[in-house]
Amino acid sequence: MRISKSSLVEPGRNTLYGAFAVAVSFFVFAYSFRIGQISILMYYAVWLPLVLVDYRFTLGRLARSPQLLAFAFLACLSYFWSDAPDVTLRAALQYLTHVVCAVIAARVIDARTLCIGAIAGIAVILGYSMLQGGYVYDALDGSYSFVGAFGSKNQLGFYASLGVLLGCYFALFLTRSRIARLLALGVVALSAASLVLSQSATSMLATPAAIAMVVAIAGLEAFSPTHRRIFFAAGLALAGTAVLAALNFGAADMVLGAFGKDSTLTGRTYLWQQGIDAAANTPLLGVGYAAYWVQGFSEAERLWNEFYIPARTGFHFHNTYIEALVETGYVGAVMIVLPLLAILRLCIARLLSDGDWTEALLQTGLLALLVIRSFFEVDILQPYVIGSFLLYYCWARAKEPAALRRPASAADWRPPSPSMPSNGIGPGIQA
Repeated sequence: MRISKSSLVEPGRNTLYGAFAVAVSFFVFAYSFRIGQISILMYYAVWLPLVLVDYRFTLGRLARSPQLLAFAFLACLSYFWSDAPDVTLRAALQYLTHVVCAVIAARVIDARTLCIGAIAGIAVILGYSMLQGGYVYDALDGSYSFVGAFGSKNQLGFYASLGVLLGCYFALFLTRSRIARLLALGVVALSAASLVLSQSATSMLATPAAIAMVVAIAGLEAFSPTHRRIFFAAGLALAGTAVLAALNFGAADMVLGAFGKDSTLTGRTYLWQQGIDAAANTPLLGVGYAAYWVQGFSEAERLWNEFYIPARTGFHFHNTYIEALVETGYVGAVMIVLPLLAILRLCIARLLSDGDWTEALLQTGLLALLVIRSFFEVDILQPYVIGSFLLYYCWARAKEPAALRRPASAADWRPPSPSMPSNGIGPGIQA
């Protein structure tokens, strides 16, 4: 039996393989710490062989967008000034290959396939966590939190947030099938239950904010591009005013109180200050990628002890930008902000124009989720985690030329005519 290229690498026609690859990736990101290194090989196995199927389409255009690899290359270069060079080199190479896999995924996976694979993967991940029923004791606030099969309630909350966001998005925008819609809403219900059980304040705040943004922006589609720009600017100004007013009237303390938190965010403000102090010692380039939280280093050992982390691993400053400052300095912090700003710019330009912007809507929702979480978690600085995968997927996907993007919905897809240029995947592909 001969397998056609289109069933593997062409967006809109590779739904079966693409959804499988996404589901496997999500499962690996969630439970690799339990399964072990073999799961990482599974992750590479679903993406890297696609380069051999069609190099030009998957990675051939990466040379035109070197900024996609900017932070990963800086992480590799930090080996030369790292306090723990061996740790830095290994982690940096892992991050670089992880970003490459995300870029390959962006070339071959459209929004519909991403949602199908993600929903399937999240259903398995959260279902398994529900069956495990694991709880952990938080020594800082004296509470028990549901973590399922995860090691952290915040990671469980992140996957639950993605399940709610992607499930709602798929049901609202990407399917007309009642059965598919019911299945998606079933995963939304499972994700919402997991979100509540996790008691992750960050996730419970970020999820409705991201969904509200998607719904609000989707409403702009009924207007002309000119009116979209007016309403978008007005909405941005109104949202900014509301946030400032809420902060002045103590809304932040009220929200934190509703989740059982105080103004220190369960010790995070102290941890942030420790990170800022550490960054002041090496402000330009940092101590090296992944070279701060190393066993045997005095400051890391002190903070592990203060925050009751007996495993002495898997900890961070609970702020993406402070973590980047400590490890890679101001240069790295700027480079990690670059993808966020680039995705925002590309999405806004597409959303305010005329044409199909279904994918831009999804990318905006995912970006909102990642940005909100970035102030309290570190989701995009590490390899083999869902946050960094989605960040670079969205960035590379948003940069795709319009001629190479496919409609998000299979119902809207039409096969290319024989006269259409191949772009590396055209004539010669078997249907």
